[in-house]
Amino acid sequence: MTVIPGDRVVLRPIAAADRARLREILATPEVARWWGDPDHETEGLYEVEDGYSVYAIELDGVVVGLIQSCEELDPQYRHAGIDISVHPDFHGRGIGTDALRALARHLLESGHHRLTIDPAAANETAIRVYTKVGFRPVGLMRDYERAPDGTWHDGLLMDLLAGELE
Repeated sequence: MTVIPGDRVVLRPIAAADRARLREILATPEVARWWGDPDHETEGLYEVEDGYSVYAIELDGVVVGLIQSCEELDPQYRHAGIDISVHPDFHGRGIGTDALRALARHLLESGHHRLTIDPAAANETAIRVYTKVGFRPVGLMRDYERAPDGTWHDGLLMDLLAGELE
């Protein structure tokens, strides 16, 4: 994995030293609401799988979030999915938008023609950010994910094709 520059942020591979900060981000109520158990989610970031990459989002040398990609490597279905989380203290500053654009550009330049992202259908803030980058709604995935309280929630599948990155 390489370091990926954005306009304001830098995406760099996560390191063991990031574990506490990433858990802190995932444990904030605004993030945990969408991601789930911070201990489980943090440990999952460090599980190595082919095509799976996790980056710390740095702003002025401070880790303010994380962004990950999961690449489908089968040539017939080649595409990549993205997931992102930014600490609430840094919401509303364009950091998530910049990080998404940087990773999307990197994945598209690496040969992917299509990217996906799948926010909770109720996460209007995330959907606005993803739309700003160029992602478009594809469809509603009913009862897509289980919430910490055990209930099922819908997800929104969004995608972005090469040439649509804004």
